[in-house]
Amino acid sequence: MKAYVFPGQGAQFSGMGLDLYNQSDIAKELFDSANSILGFKITEIMFNGSAEDLKQTKVTQPAIFLHSVILAKMLGDNFKPQMVAGHSLGEFSALVSTGVISFEDGLKLVSKRAIAMQKACDIQKSTMAAVLGLEDSIVEKVCESIDGVVVAANYNCPGQLVISGEINAINKACEKLKENGARRALVLPVGGAFHSPLMNPAKEELEKAINTTIFHKPSCPIYQNVTASAVMNENEIKTNLISQLTSPVRWTHTIQQMIEDGATEFIEVGPGKVLQGLVKKINRESEVSSATIF
Repeated sequence: MKAYVFPGQGAQFSGMGLDLYNQSDIAKELFDSANSILGFKITEIMFNGSAEDLKQTKVTQPAIFLHSVILAKMLGDNFKPQMVAGHSLGEFSALVSTGVISFEDGLKLVSKRAIAMQKACDIQKSTMAAVLGLEDSIVEKVCESIDGVVVAANYNCPGQLVISGEINAINKACEKLKENGARRALVLPVGGAFHSPLMNPAKEELEKAINTTIFHKPSCPIYQNVTASAVMNENEIKTNLISQLTSPVRWTHTIQQMIEDGATEFIEVGPGKVLQGLVKKINRESEVSSATIF
């Protein structure tokens, strides 16, 4: 059974999407439409910008979304998912690609999400850290023992969990995690504490936008970050999407559940190969590949 997975923030690279733009009238039309919807030439930054330019949250999230969604559209009849999932931001790409929300609404939501997250980061300085080589339960216990806000944010694969929270709390947690046997506990170069309670101001802002957007039933089950289980009901999808900003990304559990439900092949739709690497670490037997039109 084929499962399509959509990457999140961090998969961007300079020149992304230029090949799609040059190869297809559909892609060109959608990219030009995106420039108009966003009110700035995101194509200029995607195709010619530096890594630094692409790192701006208001650029990164729409850029990855556009690459994924346009690639899925260009696959045409070859895009026949039997199940889908997206990592954090990638969930929006998955929703557009399965007909839950329109391209225009998806892009508007992603743009609002990026700006709202940036605002939340400006309200309180915060960060994230990658923890390697420890069981999830140990990381969770250490987070609970620290004063201040620090929570498990991204369950990426066994032995790789990202924590999120206040800077002091993250630093204390990293020290304690190393004492508990973590191979590494490394503060990440990110703008804030994504998927933590510190994203509440962004969640409130995004909730208003999501509630005024029309959602349809997906063409196949979508495995959402919040529940790590198959969802087909549009109201449930909406509720989970609102919760996503302050809840952990349960990627390990998502992939395990998809495999349990019959997934044998995972195709990554979008820039990079990050998710293929994670799937292989979760289950070595799974086939992985990148979606390609060439």
